[in-house]
Amino acid sequence: MPERLRIAFFASSLVSAYWNGAATYYRGLARALHARGHALTFYEPDAFDRQRHRDIPDPPYARSVVWDPGDPAALERCLEEAARADLVVKASGVGVHDALLEARVAGLRRPGNRVAFWDVDAPATLARLAADPADPFRALVPRYDLVFTYGGGDPVVRAYAACGARRCVPVYNALDPATHHPAAPDPRFEADLALLANRLPDREARVEEFFLRPAAALPGRRFLLGGAGWQDRAVPPNVRRAGHVGTADHNAWNSTARAVLNVSRDSMAANGFSPATRVFEAAGAGACIVTDAWDGIERFLAPGEEILVARDGDEVAALLDGLDAARARRVGAAARRRVLAEHTYAQRAEVVEAALGVPGVRPAPERALAQGWAE
Repeated sequence: MPERLRIAFFASSLVSAYWNGAATYYRGLARALHARGHALTFYEPDAFDRQRHRDIPDPPYARSVVWDPGDPAALERCLEEAARADLVVKASGVGVHDALLEARVAGLRRPGNRVAFWDVDAPATLARLAADPADPFRALVPRYDLVFTYGGGDPVVRAYAACGARRCVPVYNALDPATHHPAAPDPRFEADLALLANRLPDREARVEEFFLRPAAALPGRRFLLGGAGWQDRAVPPNVRRAGHVGTADHNAWNSTARAVLNVSRDSMAANGFSPATRVFEAAGAGACIVTDAWDGIERFLAPGEEILVARDGDEVAALLDGLDAARARRVGAAARRRVLAEHTYAQRAEVVEAALGVPGVRPAPERALAQGWAE
């Protein structure tokens, strides 16, 4: 492949984080790849009110092409243009015409280019394939040159290999220091424990266990719940709802609360090796992070020193009850040092380049191990 790539992404959205948890991931990777000389275009549908809730303008590091999902000709124009790229990517979770795009992007493979499937929710995709042997995507997996995933580690690599993937390379979430960093505290976000998470069916039971139950057990503590979909959910009286929190406020959110909570979705907790974007956002701001337990966490942050780990709601309550401001600052500062040293999108971009065979790029052995490099 050439040293400088033209990369076409069919994805949910680069410019809107509204009901789009992958936005921060896409932005961090796009900025890092652009900084290394690559040219990126994101083809995103005008769907789910995302364009009406854009939280960034068109960025300087990638071109955004918005297409009308009700106009077949608009998508055809995007596919025709994308076919000229060196790498064409179909990301999971576009939200409209996913099956069509999976087949059409796989069909764009030709001498001199690569096609890749980029799975931003590998546990869910693999569970879907396991439940339905006739799923049309199963036959498409071997047609892609690469499967990238943003989490899952060795279990996901093995599962994709069993589906016939030529190669599967995890490219984990990370920190973009330019966008996630310490900020001045904001009175709107004052709390002893804050959770920012959209309400999703496969996360709600874990939110109940790791957030709402500790809140009920600690009536003297202040809890703050942000994210879309919680407005009609009954909560203890010491839980305040913040609604959707735009990305412009994430640094203040993470810099204000004494601790912030990460709650994995069911499938990601089951597979492990799936640190959420918000873990790195919070660490970049120097937040003290409390997380539910999942396999592989020590690959990213040291439990007890750089992140606090709880196996259930009782442990969350115990951690919070014994957490003073000084310890919270120490844990947050240690997390920030670790992610700046080992978990930035610039380092993830090196993994992508090495997987694609960009000349002169190869991740160092220690970095490869830390990021789940798979041959």
